[in-house]
Amino acid sequence: MTYTLIILAITFALSAITFNNENLYQKLIMWPKRMDSPTEYYRLLTSGFIHADWPHLIFNMITLYFFGQNVEYIFSAFSSPMMYVVMYLLGIIVSSLPSFIKHRNDGYYRSLGASGGVASVLFASIYFMPWSIIRFWFIPIPGIIAGVGYLIYSAYMSRRGGDNINHNAHFWGAIFGFVFAAVIEPTHGLYFFQQLMQPSFNF
Repeated sequence: MTYTLIILAITFALSAITFNNENLYQKLIMWPKRMDSPTEYYRLLTSGFIHADWPHLIFNMITLYFFGQNVEYIFSAFSSPMMYVVMYLLGIIVSSLPSFIKHRNDGYYRSLGASGGVASVLFASIYFMPWSIIRFWFIPIPGIIAGVGYLIYSAYMSRRGGDNINHNAHFWGAIFGFVFAAVIEPTHGLYFFQQLMQPSFNF
């Protein structure tokens, strides 16, 4: 079993349990106002394994399933599959930190979901395969183009606010995943730019 499938199984199980367990849900969610000591910092990670509802969970896990296994295979070839797991977990934590800092005194703000880790995986995939096709609502879009659009959209929606989605986590998770992949396999950086100069579409 791949690490991607293990992460999927754990996330599905915890999310499904918390849908009907309010106490556990409140203990795992990122709640900056409650995180006033290091003993509560675990929420930066555990919040990535629970979701608001089934559509939220399924969307994140479908994305992870389709991109995660490819990225895990690439990490296995260049480094170690465990580094893929490290990237995913750190992606959840790093993507949550800006919101944690920003909302430390906001008692109403809470955040959850695997979006930061999933965005890390998605953008690691773009680093290794910038012209691979990403299907958005069945519309084929080259990865690098979808990625740039994703960053612009996330930054814009983060500034706009008002929809209860942590777009900051999407943005910083994406940046982290790309940088992490570049650090793990820096020699691929030249190949990345070479690929950018030689677009290849396979719709």
